[in-house]
Amino acid sequence: MPKKKIVLLPRTRRILLELGDNIKLARLRRKLSSEQVSERANISRPTLSAIEKGSPSVSIGLYLQVLQVLGFEKDLSSVAKDDELGRKLQDARIVTRKRAPKRKD
Repeated sequence: MPKKKIVLLPRTRRILLELGDNIKLARLRRKLSSEQVSERANISRPTLSAIEKGSPSVSIGLYLQVLQVLGFEKDLSSVAKDDELGRKLQDARIVTRKRAPKRKD
């Protein structure tokens, strides 16, 4: 069975590429080899290379393992922390229906 091709929006693709670049920079700044990081994250070196290239085919769990090895696990708790839109919707108490209203003929 062939693998499904992962299709990302250009903006999302750029975000992944930037994340991969940032991971690689963090590794290099810490003077850690790819072998050291992959061993500590319990992944293969080719997988680490794919992460550093921002590959969408690598599971998010593996990205998180590498981030933890590099000491960025606390940064993950700030994702969606300041959800301005969510707070506005909550404050407005917008009711979302479970299904669309029936059509009138």
